[in-house]
Amino acid sequence: MKTEEWEPYYSEILNFFGFSRDDDERAAQILAEILPRDDISLLKQIVAGNPCIVCGNAPSLAKDIANTDFSDKVIIAADAAARILFNHGHRPDVIISDIDGMDDDFLEMNDKGTVLVLHAHGDNIPLVKSWVPKVKGPFVATTQATPLTHVYNFGGFSDGDRAVFCAHELGASSVSLIGFDLDDSSVDPVKHGKLMIARKLLKTLGYDI
Repeated sequence: MKTEEWEPYYSEILNFFGFSRDDDERAAQILAEILPRDDISLLKQIVAGNPCIVCGNAPSLAKDIANTDFSDKVIIAADAAARILFNHGHRPDVIISDIDGMDDDFLEMNDKGTVLVLHAHGDNIPLVKSWVPKVKGPFVATTQATPLTHVYNFGGFSDGDRAVFCAHELGASSVSLIGFDLDDSSVDPVKHGKLMIARKLLKTLGYDI
């Protein structure tokens, strides 16, 4: 999604949640200053022209994994979904994360070749400063604000819908979704709002879930 297309959605998100554009931009600048490398070319090589499965972190994920054929598919995990996939014997090719679910398992997967696509926003600056310097494997940086040199904005807001936008923007031949439940009634009000936004954004890509 081009920046000018994303801007109306981003403004709506800022207003809805009371987030600060300035804080998001500051977070992106901090990430730009400490990012270890920019492996966008590798990420494009992995995704472009290939069928992708984007894995959200809904409670149904473990069951969905058991019923999914991952053969010859690029596996893109949204944050903590990566750990569930890994524990079921599937190391993701790509992890999309705003770092709040990150732990040493992510670094282990990264050391084995998983591309970490880490996202900076106004509420996670301490996590950015803590975790990004530890990344030794392939890395791509993202923001929900105006992109910077080596810090990208593919569109999307929460980890799951950002993962879907990333796959589309980088030219996946197809993108299927598992582990998504946008009607989950067990979530708190903030998460419920994020699911509402996710549904609206995913509809722009043709998903009616």
